[in-house]
Amino acid sequence: MSAVVNLADKLATFEAHWSPRIVASYNGNDIMVVKVKGEFVWHSHPETDDLFLVLKGRLTIRMRDGDVTLGPGELYVVPRGIEHCPFAEEEVHMLLIEPRGTPNTGDERTAATKVAI
Repeated sequence: MSAVVNLADKLATFEAHWSPRIVASYNGNDIMVVKVKGEFVWHSHPETDDLFLVLKGRLTIRMRDGDVTLGPGELYVVPRGIEHCPFAEEEVHMLLIEPRGTPNTGDERTAATKVAI
């Protein structure tokens, strides 16, 4: 049986922004928490959609065809291949779910190393 994961407790274990932490996995997917602030890089994921679930704060996902802004408890899925750039004026806490091994920048050479906690 799996252990219960407390997302707030996991988020309290690190300070780094844009550095996802794996808290669980299922069916070949990583479930991660991440803290973000400022602007990330414009990127896309040619092989997979990109799910964002905001736990705390406000996140804007910039896209070429218009922005999407999310608050706590809201999620958005960026379809595969769509270029996007997450941005947060203040620190945002999020839950991400993506296939194991998916680089967060869409490019393995520039992606953050994902650490399990």
